[in-house]
Amino acid sequence: MKPIRYGMIGGGQGAFIGGVHRTAAAIAGNWQLVAGALSSTPEKAKASGAEIGLDPARTYGSWAEMLEREAALPADQRIEAVSIVTPNHMHAPPAIAAMEAGFDVIVDKPLANSLANAQAIADAAARTGRRIAVTHTYTGYPLVKQARRLVSSGQFGKVRRVAVKYTQDWLSRAADLEGNKQAAWRVDPAQSGDAGAFGDIGTHAANLAEFITGEDITAICAELTMLPGRAIDDDGAALFRLSGGGKGTLTASQVLVGDINDLAIDIYCDEAGLHWRQEEPNTLRIGYRDKPTEIWHAGANRAYLANDVLAIQRTPGGHPEGYLEAFANIYRAFGEQLRGAPAPQDEPGYATMDDALKGMKFLRASLESSRRGAVWVDL
Repeated sequence: MKPIRYGMIGGGQGAFIGGVHRTAAAIAGNWQLVAGALSSTPEKAKASGAEIGLDPARTYGSWAEMLEREAALPADQRIEAVSIVTPNHMHAPPAIAAMEAGFDVIVDKPLANSLANAQAIADAAARTGRRIAVTHTYTGYPLVKQARRLVSSGQFGKVRRVAVKYTQDWLSRAADLEGNKQAAWRVDPAQSGDAGAFGDIGTHAANLAEFITGEDITAICAELTMLPGRAIDDDGAALFRLSGGGKGTLTASQVLVGDINDLAIDIYCDEAGLHWRQEEPNTLRIGYRDKPTEIWHAGANRAYLANDVLAIQRTPGGHPEGYLEAFANIYRAFGEQLRGAPAPQDEPGYATMDDALKGMKFLRASLESSRRGAVWVDL
């Protein structure tokens, strides 16, 4: 299979997520970075391209220049897809322009800085027929996929309750905003959108709950708060209802001291509880009332895992795979489908436009609920 030739928008010097995407694409093995508009200034974009060894002739000063010039190249040379790793407010313009120029798109979550801009991206995808994937990273973990399979099998009964949290402490001090590029855009509503921590990591928590249960969040009652002097939420919690009748709680915070990057989820069904934690991603704990607790391990030699789950693992059990490999599984799946492979029946291997729009509706409802005094709001 020939690699997908892609260009990257954003992800230059000082950025975090751009390097993650490039590494994940390289691990996936079916993507090749050939062009880029890596920064908002031409000078920094050129310097960023040189730093990662990108061809100077295909290191562009702006994303508009990249799309125009790449589209003019012969079909066997031009990029085939675009990876967008900019702050949230700069997702919609290049995503729409890329699809209109004939390129498929993979974009970091959340889909956009507002539901209106997210819908504009969805409309462009429908209008152009181009394909788009959103990188909700944590659904790429093998044991998350296995948990989804176990819940959907019905062997544990219906989902009664979900408890999901994504808590960090990297913005817990006022000084954390000083000279910190990653913090600066996340706490600025003009760049991140109306939601702060709930947009940045709360969307991951909500997506994980929907992914494993196979159900939609239908209503939410949220309270979003912020430290003094902040302009956007950095802490919040919510109650939610699921389409299958279950209930849930969700916490998303970037100011909880002592929690480094603690994404954890508990799914309680009629006959068992499933427990997974991203800081220990290679184990899944299943608890029962009348028999011993089970510990499931990830690994390419764990024969009790589903075949498609085994297929996305690269090492035997006990050789841990983590965040970058999960990200790579998303790139791998999207790349295979761009080359004509059929999408798996259960789920395509990445967040779809429908998934991403659900995330934006979750944010809209959370913000509305909090503004109205933590009342219930339907999605």
